[in-house]
Amino acid sequence: MGSTLAQKTWDAHVVRRSEGGDDLLYVDLHLLHEVNTPQAFDDLRAAGRSVRRPDLTVGTEDHNTPTVALDRGITDPAGRRQCSLMRANCEEFGIPLHRLGDAGQGIVHVIGPELGLTRPGMTIVCCDSHTTTLGAFGAIAFGIGTSQVEHVLATQTLQMRRPKDMAVTVEGELPPGVTAKDLILAIIAKIGTGGGQGYIVEYRGAAVTGLSMEGRMTLCNMTVEAGSRAGLIAPDETTFAYLRTRPNMPQGADWDAEVAYWKTLVSDEDAVYDKEVVIDASTLTPYVSWGNNPGQSIPLGAVVPGVEEFADPQERVAAERALTYMDLKPGTAMRDLSVDTVFLGSCTNGRIEDLRAAAEVLKGRKVADGVHLMIVPGSASVRIQAAAEGLDGIFEEAGADFRPVAGCSLCCALNEDRLKPGQRAASTSNRNFEGRQGKGSRTHLVSPAVAAATAVAGRLAAPTDL
Repeated sequence: MGSTLAQKTWDAHVVRRSEGGDDLLYVDLHLLHEVNTPQAFDDLRAAGRSVRRPDLTVGTEDHNTPTVALDRGITDPAGRRQCSLMRANCEEFGIPLHRLGDAGQGIVHVIGPELGLTRPGMTIVCCDSHTTTLGAFGAIAFGIGTSQVEHVLATQTLQMRRPKDMAVTVEGELPPGVTAKDLILAIIAKIGTGGGQGYIVEYRGAAVTGLSMEGRMTLCNMTVEAGSRAGLIAPDETTFAYLRTRPNMPQGADWDAEVAYWKTLVSDEDAVYDKEVVIDASTLTPYVSWGNNPGQSIPLGAVVPGVEEFADPQERVAAERALTYMDLKPGTAMRDLSVDTVFLGSCTNGRIEDLRAAAEVLKGRKVADGVHLMIVPGSASVRIQAAAEGLDGIFEEAGADFRPVAGCSLCCALNEDRLKPGQRAASTSNRNFEGRQGKGSRTHLVSPAVAAATAVAGRLAAPTDL
């Protein structure tokens, strides 16, 4: 019986197997940000340990970074202390750090690919659940906890039990106007927020291979919202073309050797998956979330569902709570919902391709009165490239608030970027939990194109509505 891509990659990194079923897994790359990591360094000191491979460890400041101005400073005392500790810890242990103001600074899941740190066949970890993003390159990438951070820092290994294998095959082509964000929202709506629990998800099919690398990152980014630890896509010519332009890549014969190896990183034709899901891409339209988890998503052209539409008792309870929190009435058309704020950014949709999609919609148009369109680049590099392409001028003409500093921003509301109670937002981020973007905030997850159209219309809308 053949092996899946996940099996091949996992087995290649096993240092030792235990009788209990756990494996000691070698880690190729350890990414750090300022949140949840100080304790791991304190524990290292207490145990008298050093960082085993600082050369395979990279840090960045992203969650607590102010996005309004470089000299603004971090207003939250806890956030300010986290960044201060991050800088001190990285300096003490010899770990490279991309600080606020550096050209390489940005959201950890955005800068990894930009800097050429993520490659096919790697194992990658970070103290952040959306590390799944990097599976787009054919890597096994996942989030870990604080105690696991200490273990990886000290040993460059991690003890884990290998998840089962799940295949999500998306057949056909995505219709015009339907993006990777719409696809992943549709997938989670179909399988549920627990549908991927216990599995590594491999995305396959013509609609997946037809995505750009940035689209693939969006898809893998939200794998965790379906309960999965990791999601990945087999590397192909699209992957190789993207990596060829990245810094730190091998050259000449070394590059050819790498690509030859990467081409072997595919699931065997006779590989068996523990679970399989098939999606018909041609049936999809732009999607939007209505409730308080990404699984509560529906086509933009649909109406708010009623509690009676859910057969499962737990889903009925969740739907009732969501309707109350979101202040929605069943039967209301999603396109009739007005918004106060539109957020374009995050590790899900804060890349240059996402900004281009929004600029295409905004060009020659104005943001609706009373709507705040906040655009936050996922990295300093994205901000620079957007300016070089003239996207900043388009955003300014439209009346958008294009922030000069990269960071997580409104996605997790860890700084001054947050919604007020009762405000409704269309957001390109990945989570719409209660209070995620501020206490009492109401968030609808959308694609960059829908976000831009919504900002212009003042209500949930697709570009074709304008």
